[in-house]
Amino acid sequence: MNKELMEALDILEKEKEISKDTLFDAIENSLLTACKNHFGKADNVKVEINRETCDFLVYAEKEVVETKEEVEDPVLQICLEDARAVSKDVNVGDVIHIEIKSKEFGRIATQNAKNVILQKIREEERTVIYNQYYQKEKDVVTGVVQRYFGKNISINLGKADAMLNENEQVKGEVFRPAERVKVYVLEVKNTPKGPRINVSRTHPELVKRLFEAEVTEIRDGVVEIKSIAREPGSRTKIAVWSNNPNVDPVGACVGMNGARVNAIVEELRGEKIDIVNWDENPGNLIQNALSPAKIVAVFADPDEKTAKVVVPDYQLSLAIGKEGQNARLAAKLTGYKIDIKSETQAKDAYGFRYEDYIDDYEEGYEDYEGEYEGEYAGDGYEEGEYYEENNNGQDQ
Repeated sequence: MNKELMEALDILEKEKEISKDTLFDAIENSLLTACKNHFGKADNVKVEINRETCDFLVYAEKEVVETKEEVEDPVLQICLEDARAVSKDVNVGDVIHIEIKSKEFGRIATQNAKNVILQKIREEERTVIYNQYYQKEKDVVTGVVQRYFGKNISINLGKADAMLNENEQVKGEVFRPAERVKVYVLEVKNTPKGPRINVSRTHPELVKRLFEAEVTEIRDGVVEIKSIAREPGSRTKIAVWSNNPNVDPVGACVGMNGARVNAIVEELRGEKIDIVNWDENPGNLIQNALSPAKIVAVFADPDEKTAKVVVPDYQLSLAIGKEGQNARLAAKLTGYKIDIKSETQAKDAYGFRYEDYIDDYEEGYEDYEGEYEGEYAGDGYEEGEYYEENNNGQDQ
């Protein structure tokens, strides 16, 4: 019997990650509960369990009195005659240990003892699962789509189910049952019914964690993601910086033939990703953030967190982006409120002081002109194609 108990405890420890000490404590409490149900009280009852052999002893501490007539409470007291039947060296006033046979417990007491053990196992199992997933909070996990609850989706993460609420879903994404999907763990709460896990597909940190998993240089700390701006399902801009001058941060994130960024784009179901260089100089950062548009000049005010940007007339639509998306993401990425104007608009606009930069622009324009030619890293558009899509044949 003891061998079977030990095997059962070993299985519970391996499968449910519940320590044996916790299970032994549960058994001790269950025996105390059984004694209380059987005798009406268990204040003087002690339980000892050998952790190595699973041998256990249940005994009651009873005070020895002279005669049976002096026994006021048989649960707490024992007469000298009965006490000496157990131990010959006992005297009046001593406390003697009287063994209690658990086989004598009634059916109800036994059932209650069983329930105490099962309840403890359930509680510990919930605690283990909670601790396991609490450590994954603010991280990305892979789950399997279970079913829809209205517009919310239940996703199985292995030992627990998570809920992907409607407001954390990317518009247009449709999941099929049994489909594997990566999600960002927003929060894990401990409840009486077990851990409640909320996950997201729209959080910007999802993209960041995917890059950390895909790009070795980011995992090693050589390349840092300094800022990220996302419009879920459509486009994300990230600004990266390298601690090593010999490592190109954008190239590391893009990967050979775009392998790394394409793997992330595939996981995000076609969401476009723009990767730009981070720069401590706000003017340069804003210029990078607005790529692939060409910039004539940037006037940045670090105190007010505002910037005025001048672009060539034919680049205005590209700089603003479809429905203002490029400018909006650039503003989120840099933290600056960006006002974009074409050269023609800037000449007549109050506060742009076009004459302050026109000479410098004309001198440096030829060197600057070829910088964004060709395919933009991670974007998938040739410059002309991108402009045509965003412009739709009209000036914005």
